[in-house]
Amino acid sequence: MASKVPPLLEPYLALPPEASLILLTSVLGANTNWLVLRFLHSALASPGDEDTKVVFVSFVRDFAFWKEGAKRLGLDLEKLAAKKRFQFVNGLTALFVPGMQIALVGKAGERILSNPALEPVSREILGSIQNLKGDRGRILLVVDQLDLLLAAGSEHIGVVGLGDMLMGFREEVHSTVTTLAADFPLVSVQRTPLEKDHAAFLLSVAHQADFTMGLRLLDTGTAKDVSGVIRITVGDQLIEDNRDIQQRIEERELLYFVGGDGGVRVFERGQ
Repeated sequence: MASKVPPLLEPYLALPPEASLILLTSVLGANTNWLVLRFLHSALASPGDEDTKVVFVSFVRDFAFWKEGAKRLGLDLEKLAAKKRFQFVNGLTALFVPGMQIALVGKAGERILSNPALEPVSREILGSIQNLKGDRGRILLVVDQLDLLLAAGSEHIGVVGLGDMLMGFREEVHSTVTTLAADFPLVSVQRTPLEKDHAAFLLSVAHQADFTMGLRLLDTGTAKDVSGVIRITVGDQLIEDNRDIQQRIEERELLYFVGGDGGVRVFERGQ
């Protein structure tokens, strides 16, 4: 039976050291949803650790999706929100709906972004961080598909502004996990402004990251017992800083399988 947190990934899913940035990349057919859920589980599952809190911002999935996925891992996000250990920021439902220019509040204190400009997006996310921070506690910020703002936002949203916003978030939290798309058409040819901006933003975040967990499909095609490949690489920033996290981060390439029930098995080639 697949465990909630695959043993081979436990060193990478543990709460990162202060000021850390972890990058998760995906491609079409190999998304990071299951990996994000395991980060949430690792941070929130321990009943004795009330000091670790999570602010989770998602631009491509709503709260119902993540609540159901977390429930399969034994996490009740609504209860955690009531205990001030979890805050969800919804960047999907109302962000591009005409006429909705004020932030809304959904169930369990969920914040719903309603203006795609960087200033109000930044203000609402920082507000969520401050609301959860309180007098004590370490905040893990998880930002799912921030690059959507480059693709769907206005022409005024650029690489520099988006990068500055992410850096502003990092200054207010213990550590950050972010997911970005790394599909070949977005990072290879770079003919259009969107492709150029996306590639520049991805490379910038990858350079700052302590380590990257990149998901992709098998090079040889599909297999009934393998969903994809997860490659873990240490970032340039970690090598330059020589921080303690490097002692537990081993660069490696693993296979993974996501079952129909949401269970995940991670294993080495040949197993």
